[in-house]
Amino acid sequence: MTTPTTNAKMVSEFIGTFFLTMTIFIASVLETGGDLAPFGIAATLMVMIYALGHISGAHFNPAVSIGLFLRGTCSKDDLPRYLVSQLAAGVIAGLIGINLFAGDSTITAFAFGAAVTNSVLVGEFLFTFALMFVILHVATEQEGNPFYGVAIAFTVLAGAITVGGISGGSFNPAVTSMLIVTGKLAVAECWMHLVPQLLGAVAAVYAYRFTMTSESSEE
Repeated sequence: MTTPTTNAKMVSEFIGTFFLTMTIFIASVLETGGDLAPFGIAATLMVMIYALGHISGAHFNPAVSIGLFLRGTCSKDDLPRYLVSQLAAGVIAGLIGINLFAGDSTITAFAFGAAVTNSVLVGEFLFTFALMFVILHVATEQEGNPFYGVAIAFTVLAGAITVGGISGGSFNPAVTSMLIVTGKLAVAECWMHLVPQLLGAVAAVYAYRFTMTSESSEE
């Protein structure tokens, strides 16, 4: 088996993140998917994971890349390249989406007032944590299994259905970058997504390490 080149990894991360964020924009932000939007988003994520996982690991999410770096499965050389590819994909997907698909549609920005700040923060934290925790267990600890893509996609599906109406259900700084570019999320409020996403990913790594502690290592 050949080792993917750096460029192949970066392009794979860009493509996967681009299709994920574009699907979210069309199905959720433009509301063309209706109640089925979370299923379309999860399906897109799942097929891209299976298509590109053998090349780049199919992170498609800066928070996930940072978590996997802390886990030791993303190198210090790959990390900044992945982050650039993912964030660029989110921004470009937003720009293309707003110019080609939005048409006369009016995009109403999230109205995150002081009363819902805690709900947004907790929602983004919990399901970014859940996403990272699931990835660590099904994609790194049980590497090579056939169900990892389904498990990861269903975690995003569960999060979108559960807190999508509260926080927007991003769980991903690349998605957040798309939301900013398209006007769905105000720059002044982006911290409500970015901070809990990063904290959730880091917390999941420590929770993973704790759950993987063996009895022999505790003696």
